[in-house]
Amino acid sequence: MGLRDFVDAILGKSTLPKAKSEKLFAMSTASITLESNLGLKPSGSAGICFKPIGASAYESARKEIQELLEYSSKETETEFRLEKDEFNFLWAIFKDPDFEDLVANIHLVSETLEEHGFGGQLLCAIYRFDSEPEAGNSSRGKAVYWIYNFKQGTYYPFVPLSGKQRDNPFEFKLRAEMEREMPIEENVEKWYPLWGIPF
Repeated sequence: MGLRDFVDAILGKSTLPKAKSEKLFAMSTASITLESNLGLKPSGSAGICFKPIGASAYESARKEIQELLEYSSKETETEFRLEKDEFNFLWAIFKDPDFEDLVANIHLVSETLEEHGFGGQLLCAIYRFDSEPEAGNSSRGKAVYWIYNFKQGTYYPFVPLSGKQRDNPFEFKLRAEMEREMPIEENVEKWYPLWGIPF
């Protein structure tokens, strides 16, 4: 399952549910536990993914989103770029060495986009953590993503491996460690793998 399946699964209706961005801040305190208990360090990268925008509306929407991002990221000096993937999903990708700024900016940007009518386009926010290589542990030295589903208001872990495989045991370990600190998606069938995350 990729991004298109993710969209089909969560948006399988004509009326889009309102984005729930209020729980994004749970990641801020959770990052301390992730680093101290699990050795996962924030990579300094995060992103927001939007559902595909039709070709006719794409350029004007992109321009407006670019202007909104420039305005909202000014205070934290967070770097960002907009990128369109092979499935026409639009990504806003952020870089900031200060994780607090990264979380605040993701929240501010999502709120700003909702206020300007893009709330229905928001699919997910993604935070990347990196683990250090460790002998005998296949999950170490890998990218570990925490995906926030705007429609559900919940997080879930995604640990991709080569060949479009994922490290399910480590994902379940992450859930067990973190479910008291952040709103984890209880239904594992909704832990959609997002292959090809561009950061």
